[in-house]
Amino acid sequence: MRIDTDICVIGAGAGGLSVAAGAVQMGARVVLIEAGEMGGDCLNAGCVPSKALIAAARAAEGQRRGFPGVTGVDPRVDFGAVKDHVAAVIAQIAPVDSQERFEGLGCTVIRAFARFAGPREVQAGDHVIRARRFVIATGSRPNVPPIQGVDTVPFLTNETIFALRERPQHLIVIGGGPIGMELAQAHRRLGCGVTVIEGAGILGREDPELAAVVADALRAEGIAVVAGLPVVRLAGAEGAVEVTLADGTQVKGSHILMAVGRRASLDGMGLEAAGIAHTSKGVTVDARLRTTNRRVYAVGDAAGGPQFTHVAGWHAGIVIRQAVLGLPAKADPCAVPRVTYTDPELAQVGLTEAEARAAHGAGLTVVRADFAHNDRALADGRAVGLIKVMVAGGRPVGASIVGPQAGELIGLWALAIGARLKMSAIAGMIAAYPTLGEVSKHAAGAYFSPKLFDNPAVRQIVRLVQRWIP
Repeated sequence: MRIDTDICVIGAGAGGLSVAAGAVQMGARVVLIEAGEMGGDCLNAGCVPSKALIAAARAAEGQRRGFPGVTGVDPRVDFGAVKDHVAAVIAQIAPVDSQERFEGLGCTVIRAFARFAGPREVQAGDHVIRARRFVIATGSRPNVPPIQGVDTVPFLTNETIFALRERPQHLIVIGGGPIGMELAQAHRRLGCGVTVIEGAGILGREDPELAAVVADALRAEGIAVVAGLPVVRLAGAEGAVEVTLADGTQVKGSHILMAVGRRASLDGMGLEAAGIAHTSKGVTVDARLRTTNRRVYAVGDAAGGPQFTHVAGWHAGIVIRQAVLGLPAKADPCAVPRVTYTDPELAQVGLTEAEARAAHGAGLTVVRADFAHNDRALADGRAVGLIKVMVAGGRPVGASIVGPQAGELIGLWALAIGARLKMSAIAGMIAAYPTLGEVSKHAAGAYFSPKLFDNPAVRQIVRLVQRWIP
């Protein structure tokens, strides 16, 4: 069957679904192709199940820790029931991403693998689709490094671990990035022994000072965290595995979780037939998210940039403005936030301190505020953490937060950086008391404090005002 359409979207994850929904509701003819599960990785094996698991783990840890005046108790964890909760959350969200919903919106949905047959044609099952514009939104999959023994030793990834209904006795997590650290803490709180092994630095992309706060928190909960030693060999069988490190150290456990990053899912798509350049990181795109084939765009993980669901959704809006409305639009990643959902959370937007110093040199000011001086954090008994704000020319160029609800707090700084607000706008904000949000206002105030309180000129002006104004 041959289909002529306006837009053909390949991949029904966050980015592809957003493009398809927006385009068809504005009147474009849309074909949506998906070979796997509707909703993609985020719904079925990423953000949604991991946060549901983290919520259950947080409830268990709350019982374990108690509170001043409230005695902690050892929680009774039904690991299978926790996984039922995870599955139930996925099931609640799934109808929004379902084939039925998108067909109801007017999309033609084809459940097959898509392969380019030429610059303007894609074959998917028994269909050949010719479109004015294509959008590659195929997402990514777990990266599996070529470690000795990886072909024979069983291991889990984010695509398989959420189906595990029996609690691992000892989970060995290979990879100290966001996925590894989040799932390590969640499983420890649910009663598993856990070891994290990272060949470089824990949360290596983040500010080292803030990453250390997270690593220390995990160690305090009983997680063994090993950094700077790559894994060289895997051995063992189901339920009894062994990991050998570069220095000869052997770590034994019951299960291995491979969490060493992700790679774009582009294999077998026939990109060469469509004249679409790509690398191991993803499709090569320009600032407009357009590939080397001017009729084809790429969004989300497939575009080789930051691998976050919110980035895929943002990319979708940029493509819709161009491919559907004919308006100019570009992707500027300077205000894209990222969050590691450990406890404490770690959030970042814009430049880290090291990146800002390299970019702005002596023109950079770094201001800080501690959660230990935030009244709400003290009242909640969660006063560990800090915020750093990197300021150049009176405007924030980066913000780093580690502490309770850092993911919620980073939104203000994403707005400030994206809208090029000055620090005076944040300092002049009225923050409700007592809230964790006051920590951002305090950081902005810290930027102006030296200019006001340690300035001889200001003191002289104040003395004159007090003398002459009645």
